[in-house]
Amino acid sequence: MLDWNKLLSPKRLGLEDEVVRTTDVRSQFQRDYDRIVFSSPFRRLQNKTQVFPLPGSIFVHNRLTHSLEVASVGRSLGNMVANGLAEREENISPNLLESIGTIVSSACLAHDLGNPPFGHSGENAISRYFAEIDTNNISSLINKAQYLDLTNFEGNANTLRLLTHHFTGRRKGGFALTYATIGTLLKYPCSSEDFANGNCPYHKYGVFQSEIPVLQKVAKELGLISYNGSQTVYGRHPLVFLMEAADDISYQIVDLEDAHRLGIISTNEAKQLMLDFFDPITDKEALQDLKDSLRDITDENEQIVILRSRTINKLITDCVNVFWKHYDDIMNSRYFASLTDGLEGTTKAALEKLSSLAIEKIYNARQVIEIQVAGHKILSELLQEFVTATLQEEKSLYSSQLLRLLPSQLIVNEQDSYTKIFSVIDYISGMTDVYSLEMYRKIKGISFTVIR
Repeated sequence: MLDWNKLLSPKRLGLEDEVVRTTDVRSQFQRDYDRIVFSSPFRRLQNKTQVFPLPGSIFVHNRLTHSLEVASVGRSLGNMVANGLAEREENISPNLLESIGTIVSSACLAHDLGNPPFGHSGENAISRYFAEIDTNNISSLINKAQYLDLTNFEGNANTLRLLTHHFTGRRKGGFALTYATIGTLLKYPCSSEDFANGNCPYHKYGVFQSEIPVLQKVAKELGLISYNGSQTVYGRHPLVFLMEAADDISYQIVDLEDAHRLGIISTNEAKQLMLDFFDPITDKEALQDLKDSLRDITDENEQIVILRSRTINKLITDCVNVFWKHYDDIMNSRYFASLTDGLEGTTKAALEKLSSLAIEKIYNARQVIEIQVAGHKILSELLQEFVTATLQEEKSLYSSQLLRLLPSQLIVNEQDSYTKIFSVIDYISGMTDVYSLEMYRKIKGISFTVIR
């Protein structure tokens, strides 16, 4: 069984010999949160697509605002579980117990840092390039497991890499986050090879081949349970379920709010979709209170805001109930579904209805598809240019000049092709939507600055 006092380890990856100070005004986990907030990759999220194209006259959510909202929901989930653990009189250090909300919030804040430009379609674009477009015969240059990292590129695995990889000239341990925060970020603690071979219980993988040593180190420190004796597949940290639920709750409800603001979903339809989460019998008082709150409000957007707030609050409570229902299985690494998958009754039916509508009307809206198609073209062209250049044994003048565009921390001296390719992926996946478009135009000669 998992041990909370190990799971909440304040030690830092890469700084294990450093003495953990307990007298600081900020806890080690608050330092994680601040470190993420002040980082460049976090700032760049403001110019990365969530679902809809970045705003014109109507402001919709981007990756930055989404991450902040997920962190807010995650803090609530974490605090509620911490209160429940206190009531159960679990043998947990009080200082660690009160930090659970911050740990979950920090992981939520960082959960999308590895996502490339253009939303989830960016992941598909990178995978498609290596599987279908690549002209460098990369499959013959690297092993099968490494090739799976490329042809099934995963943003979750890229987040772990971004936060923990020892980039050139940087300190060991990457962001040097606490083991507890890293563990809470490990949504799918298995490799691409295990996933492809059906050796892991998750519907995605979350660790590239390059970060397997990090996975093993984190698992050992936190006491994560090996899955079927594997050294590359582990059961989840319990707080992962809260981070995942915070993301699921936020994107489902907030995407609906954005769709309403853009006129894709009518006000009546959006209102009914959220009211459906409240059971007329078991949620009678909450439903009546909600209707009373809406009675004197005539502004449609404000009505949706109130409904969104109450719906998220209900989902938080319901997901915490699922957590406690499956607590023993979670603590013994026998529960592999998400908390939202474990919802029941009215809440489950309402979420399924919302998910179906989102696929039909939101994620397949014309403006969403347009940016996805553009993203495929832009990222494929950038990958072709930079990957070809980095794999060229005797660099041409053009290739040498192109590679000078890479940031210094991404320039590698290693000769193996996998490392070289990932230096390019690190660069391109870290781009914002706007910057990737600018770079595409420049290397294609469509747009450039003339120096006089």
